[in-house]
This record gives sequence, C-alpha cells and structure tokens, in this order.
Amino acid sequence: MAQKTVTVKELVDHTRLTIVSGHDHLDREITTADISRPGLEMTGYFTYYAPERVQLLGITETSFSDRMSHDELLMVYRKMADKKTPAFVVSTDLPIADELKQAAEEAQIPILTTRLTSSQILSNMTYYLGGELAPRQSVHGVLIDVHGLGVLITGDAGIGKTESALELIQQGKARLVADDRVDIHQEDEQRLIGQPSSVLQNLMEVRGVGIIDVQQVYGAVSVRSHASIRLNIHLSNGKIGEQNFDRLGNENETLDILGVKIKKMVVPVTSGRNTASVIDAAAVKFRTQNMGYDALETLQQRMDAEILKNQKTDEEDKNHD
Repeated sequence: MAQKTVTVKELVDHTRLTIVSGHDHLDREITTADISRPGLEMTGYFTYYAPERVQLLGITETSFSDRMSHDELLMVYRKMADKKTPAFVVSTDLPIADELKQAAEEAQIPILTTRLTSSQILSNMTYYLGGELAPRQSVHGVLIDVHGLGVLITGDAGIGKTESALELIQQGKARLVADDRVDIHQEDEQRLIGQPSSVLQNLMEVRGVGIIDVQQVYGAVSVRSHASIRLNIHLSNGKIGEQNFDRLGNENETLDILGVKIKKMVVPVTSGRNTASVIDAAAVKFRTQNMGYDALETLQQRMDAEILKNQKTDEEDKNHD
C-alpha cells in the first residue's frame, strides 16, 4: 500500500497558516506528523537532523539567530533546506530572516507564518497531520452515533445492519456516520476514529429500496462526519443457547482494529426480535457501565444476598427442630 502523504497546501488549508513565499511549491509532500524545532541545528549540529519534517521556528530559534553572522546563518539555513524538507513555519508573527528567505527560495521550499505561538501551531499541525497520516483500515459495517457513543455494527451481508441503524436514525436515537464501508484510523493509543468514504458520505443502501441520502431525508442532525468508535456490536445468525451465545453477555470479548481493542458484543438475530432496540439497549448498557453501574453485578449481589438469607432461614429451622 502506498504511503499516505499530505501536501503543504493541504496543511495551509486546514491550519491557521499564511504563505509568505513559495506559492509555486505548495505541492511538496509531508510524510510524517512529527514537527521539528531545530534548536540544535541552529548551532550547526546536524547529526540527528530530520529533514523530512516540517521545520518550526519560534522565539527561541530566531532569537539565537540574532547573534549569528550573515554567512553563518545562511550556511545553517542552507543545510536545513534539504530536498526532503516540506516547509518552514515561523510562529508568533516573528520577522523572517533574509537568510531564511534566500535558502528557502534556492531550495524551492515554502515559508509559512502564523500569529499563533509555537505551542499552539505545533498542536494544530500535529493534530491535523496525525489524523491524515495515521494508518487506516476499512471495515465492512455501519458506524452510527448512539446517544453520543460511536457504535460499529458488523455482521454477515444481509443480516440487517443498515436496516437496524436506519430505524434508530428514524427514532432520533442515532446519527449516521458511515454505511457499508467504514474508514478507520488510529488517533492515539486508545482511540479509533471512523468516517465514511467521500463517495458514500451520508448515503445508505437499503435492500429493496435503494440508496437513501440520510441528510436530505432526515435532516442535518441525522448525520455526523466522524465518530470515536467505542463499541462493536456484531450481529450473528442463530439463537441464544446455540453457537456459544451467552445469555448474560461475554464481558471479556473485544475487537482488535489497528492494535486498539474495543468492547465487542455479539447479538443473535432471530425472527421477531427487534434488533434496533437491542442495539440501543447495548449502547446504553455500555455507557452506564463506564459510569460505574453494572446491572450484572447488581444481579449477582442480589442473588448472593438471597442465598445468604435462605441459608440463615435453613439454620434457624434446624435449630427449632
């Protein structure tokens, strides 16, 4: 699979950056979300220089350059202006050195600026590039937002994933994120973000009906552009008691996507069972568990208390005898 890249122009369009020079070279590619603060390089130490990163110059770097001669500064900037370097970014509306302009022009590297501080623009660029360049995986299923919870519905073709999601959308309990194909990327070590492909955005395919534009039919509040995936509900043909279905639910089952494990619930689909209601109940159960309440634990405590009560009653009866 080809490496995902982002152009400098795309970075400018999605972050608060202004182009100073290099308008004709905004097609340069960015291949990593890591951003460099080239403090050591300003001193002439280039042993561990990472030219493939966007180079961010803030108050620390520019103030150090004030003590350097013209020739020294031009030499440093020329070394930094590698053929792999995507762009230079100068923060806090700091003045841009003529030496940087010359080196960047010679290497055809854009110079960008912003009024934001180094920390702010670093956060903006890292967040955007991290999302765009993160590894991606496509999953067959439906992703909906149920009461603010990202639920990935999976299962065999024709089992009713889309129809169940549509029923929840009609009831106002869910919003559509993606149908049929869910594009997933890892935002951090514990969070997965799902979104639709650009071709299928806001669309659902209902068997026997055809394609439905959910936003046009049910309004803008019925769709979302992306969602954090917290729960997987897998619809499976079969009956409770068969195929090792657990009537009380398997609390330890998970789904692994891109190295991140999310909670998985397997729901048997049978005739006469309202699958949409079951999905809604499963989402509510997951949310309440995260809030510290577990109905299964409550049942266990009540059963233990009842057993203890019966044991005491039996002991009292024996003593009377």
